[in-house]
Amino acid sequence: MATTVDAQELAALRALSAAIGADPHLTQAAGGNTSLKAGDTLWIKASGKWLKDALTDDIMVPVAMGPLIEAVERRDPSADKPQAFAIDALNPRGLRPSIETTVHALMPQRVVLHVHCVETISLAVQADCEAEAGRRLQGIAWAYVPYRRPGLPLAQGIAERLRPGVDVLILGNHGLVVAAETVAEAERLLHRVRSLLARPARQTAAPDIAALTTLASGGGYRLPADVEAHAVALDPDSCRIAEAGSLYPDHVIFLGRGSVVARPGEQVADVAARLGANPVAILFPGAGVLMRGDASSGADAMQRCLADVTARVDIAARLNYLTAAENDELVNWDAEQYRQKLNAAG
Repeated sequence: MATTVDAQELAALRALSAAIGADPHLTQAAGGNTSLKAGDTLWIKASGKWLKDALTDDIMVPVAMGPLIEAVERRDPSADKPQAFAIDALNPRGLRPSIETTVHALMPQRVVLHVHCVETISLAVQADCEAEAGRRLQGIAWAYVPYRRPGLPLAQGIAERLRPGVDVLILGNHGLVVAAETVAEAERLLHRVRSLLARPARQTAAPDIAALTTLASGGGYRLPADVEAHAVALDPDSCRIAEAGSLYPDHVIFLGRGSVVARPGEQVADVAARLGANPVAILFPGAGVLMRGDASSGADAMQRCLADVTARVDIAARLNYLTAAENDELVNWDAEQYRQKLNAAG
């Protein structure tokens, strides 16, 4: 089994990973992952790690790719736990490989980038995604993969749609995958696809910080980390879209099912009483957003992502929301509970 990795390419991948992780329009919190193949070894971002830390933390994990692909082909449940395929001798910290390791293993190219870019997600939640992406991505070898839970189900969905030469995947209700033989080529392809899918965000007024501060007073809530997060409550269409349900997996993991919107005149305590719980975030239409005081940095990042995504959705389009069963599947999934534990720890 070859495990020697090209040091120059790995350094380039780390630099690109950090750049991707620093751009909230490309990925958020511990979402997204990058990889580099060395023979039968796949070096991939560890679960729960943030891409932005790629230059300051050892976030890559080596995985035995051949056995993992064989497990996917057999529909073996072990493929849903990629930590079983980590190469322990090269993984002294015992990190778990990314939940989406199977996605990277299935792509034959040497370098794979998986991002949760808002331009892609805003399109990937629309029922007309495949047709609209086809119009925008003419001349690119791409494939559309309808939503399936990350892990083995998504890997099987990709295997069904993958054709020779395809180097771009749009994952329904999820994100984007690009692949190439070098880091530089992958970066160029990422930016090309991103620009082709880009749509302008609807503009909003400024949040009412004074009103939000009053609402938060003594209620265990605070302002979000990013001022951009307020936009989802300031645009009526974005607010309507958010209130209707969960659009993509990381929203469910970090913020819970759907979005909570305050009714006219409601205070924080009124919302909590109505729900019988204190939601991670509350949208106050026309004013902005409040986050629960103990909300993690990942939750803040995903609240910003929600605003960025909904502002780009075509308001006339029919949207695909995650079903109740798909929400439950994510909330109760061991791999995501592990990632949440790491996120809460810092």
